[in-house]
Amino acid sequence: MVKERSRSNRQKPVKSPAAAQTSDAAVRRALVEAREELLHFLVARFRNRDEAEDVLQAFAIRALQNAAQLRDVVTVRGWLGKVLASTIVDHLRKEARRRGKEVGTDPETLPELATEPDPELDAAVCNCLYRLLPTLKSEYAEIVWRADILGEPRDRLAASLGTSLSNVNVRLHRGRQALRKRLEEMCITCPIHGFLDCHCEKASQLRSARALPADGN
Repeated sequence: MVKERSRSNRQKPVKSPAAAQTSDAAVRRALVEAREELLHFLVARFRNRDEAEDVLQAFAIRALQNAAQLRDVVTVRGWLGKVLASTIVDHLRKEARRRGKEVGTDPETLPELATEPDPELDAAVCNCLYRLLPTLKSEYAEIVWRADILGEPRDRLAASLGTSLSNVNVRLHRGRQALRKRLEEMCITCPIHGFLDCHCEKASQLRSARALPADGN
């Protein structure tokens, strides 16, 4: 019993309501800013805000449905960039098929679209993550930024941080998990009204997508 009390006494202190509210506000602000960064990129790409909003919504739903892939399939930046790139390509193909039908073009003759992220898309993803990372613990934000975004070798990271390679791997894994949660929070943002405290059709679609199991497809 004495040991159990000792353990409970060593539990981390709970944040005060004011501190928790401040942290929550900071996270929400960062997520909104990240969304606007991507929306700005998409508006510049498509020259049409409505179309950009549609692509951003499709990206959000796809990222949410496949968020589990972030754990060990690819790095954070690469994963998010590929999701956004494939979303753009799928949208362009859909539009090409629609326009092809209007003019009687055989869909099989439509040109193949590149699926690799271009430098502008890569920069948009990087800026998005740059806004999200400060919402994590500093030790996690630094390790994800240096390893996944800057591409710094892990052995060099361990040496500069004065720790072991295994510790770097553990921190990177935990940092990716924490960032995944932030990405999921971003992905349940209503493209029109902000966070999902609204009841519009798009918010309902995103809520439904969140409830679906991630199958990796």
